[in-house]
Amino acid sequence: MSLAEHPSSVVSVRYTSSLVFTVSTAYIKVWDIRDSAKCIRTLTSSGQVGSGDTCSSVRSLSIPPGESQINQITLNPSGSFLYAAAGNAVRMWDLRKFVSTGKLTGHLGPVMCLTVDKLGSGQDIVLTGSKDRHIKMFEVAEGAQGSITSSHTFEPAHQDGVESLAVHGDVFYSGSRDYYIKKWDLTSKQLLQQSVSAQADWVSALGVVPGSPVLLSGCRGGLLRLWHADSLAPLGEVRGHDSPINGLATNSSQLFTASDWMEKKMTTESVGEDVDEGRNRIEEIGKRYGMGKQASKQVVVKDIFLSGNEAQEDRVNIHQRGSYL
Repeated sequence: MSLAEHPSSVVSVRYTSSLVFTVSTAYIKVWDIRDSAKCIRTLTSSGQVGSGDTCSSVRSLSIPPGESQINQITLNPSGSFLYAAAGNAVRMWDLRKFVSTGKLTGHLGPVMCLTVDKLGSGQDIVLTGSKDRHIKMFEVAEGAQGSITSSHTFEPAHQDGVESLAVHGDVFYSGSRDYYIKKWDLTSKQLLQQSVSAQADWVSALGVVPGSPVLLSGCRGGLLRLWHADSLAPLGEVRGHDSPINGLATNSSQLFTASDWMEKKMTTESVGEDVDEGRNRIEEIGKRYGMGKQASKQVVVKDIFLSGNEAQEDRVNIHQRGSYL
């Protein structure tokens, strides 16, 4: 199953049990995948809603007047609300009615990343990271509308733009263009730790292995690094890609990374040696920190989208495009 006809590169993908949301330039396409891939709505950064696919005929890197580049989207835990980072704000969408209910405001630069958790009271807690170097917390109550300002700004700020966030229980991690990872306490809102220089490049992706005290980070240079989630002590690294790691996801037994590939086809030869080396490192770390048997023996690489030398690929494949075991 392919979800095609995007105006440019697909930069973010999220899904619920029956819907998939894909982002390209200023558009969010909503797909019903229960029977076949059908675009049922098109949402824009300015809050407009179109029935069906209203951007399939558009093929351009330029952003339409009045719109902004959407950098990332995320869903709340119940799947009822979608948050879209576009420009200096985050637009809120009620997916039960497909209407925009307002924006999260206060950043002085483009919002590059965000993540959502939920309090026991039913409030959504939205964390945002921006090129203005700051991380903000927003408390979004059920039925909230209009412009919502942040309830807290985390200090001290990073020295450069924030590119990635990951929540794990009562703490969260932030990765930045300043090459560092910071660990924060969500309750006290205090900085707990900062890594030694995390990468030799921007920290572009973060994730925590479920059931294991292992934090994963990816960088613009294509390296995947592993850290102890408690102490931020480095555990090892794997060459994941030859181009930026834009996102990663993991369960207890598999790891998936998304990257810009400057090839139209993926070949095992292009990463074979690195994966063999990665197997040994993952296996050693996995045994030490209790990761599943499968995880300790394999590195699975999955690209959400590919880009070619002549034209960028504009489709998202639901099935796995490439695995190197």
